[in-house]
Amino acid sequence: MTARKPAVLGAALTVLTAAGCTTAAGPGGATPTVSSRPASAASDSHGWSRERLRGALGRHTGVTRTAKPTVLNGLVGAVFTRNADGDHFCTASVVDSAGLNLIVTAAHCVWDPKLGRRSDLVFVPGYRDGETPSGVWPLLAVTVDQAWQDGGDPDVDVAFAVVQARNGQQVQQVLGANRLGVDRGYRLPVKITGYPGTSEVPITCSNTTSEQSPTQLRIDCPDWTGGTSGSPWVTDFDPDTRTGTVVGVIGGHEEGGNTPDTSYSSYFGDRVRALYDRATG
Repeated sequence: MTARKPAVLGAALTVLTAAGCTTAAGPGGATPTVSSRPASAASDSHGWSRERLRGALGRHTGVTRTAKPTVLNGLVGAVFTRNADGDHFCTASVVDSAGLNLIVTAAHCVWDPKLGRRSDLVFVPGYRDGETPSGVWPLLAVTVDQAWQDGGDPDVDVAFAVVQARNGQQVQQVLGANRLGVDRGYRLPVKITGYPGTSEVPITCSNTTSEQSPTQLRIDCPDWTGGTSGSPWVTDFDPDTRTGTVVGVIGGHEEGGNTPDTSYSSYFGDRVRALYDRATG
């Protein structure tokens, strides 16, 4: 089994000479939410502790199934080249930002360390069976860590991208967004949703993360194959907003994993926080 790379590249590759393409903030919005409190057993402000979330998801722990078209899953989309008519090769999701226009994915989905940024990419949230219920959102600019640009450092296999507004609205205004979680620890109950390259519907799985290394997380869920790179790892589900906190994306070690049953993520710590600050600055 090869690494969890995009199922197809498809995009023309262009070399950007800038040290990193940092996004413009875009129209105004609320102050972005970045959660950095450590994982604990205590309930958050909405009463969803780790134990309560684990109990709610326990019946399906470690089981991969088709993702239902919920508000939370609707924040996740497939990444295509140019439009939704071709093959999708990665996954991304909306993350809270002041510009209301930011998505998060794996760096290897959008930037080749040897060739530069992949061009003409679009984000299609809620994609199912050829339908684009929430529209097609072109990527305008991406932000990756310098260590990824220089040598594909797996500890920063994370990218933030600004997407173009549609009909005068930003993507977060249309769909909402998950918060960004940093320094949350290694054991968290999370839900992953993503798009295998061979499927026209998203899949989902819930389980508890563990420490692969001080800079990498891992999770055991079956059948996560090529195309699922960039799939968000979401914890702290808020029943009021029906959103959560992203603490990882499939990528990092082995570009997400050499087998379909174990996936990895770069740990979201200070380097990811700095990357987010650049993307929203």
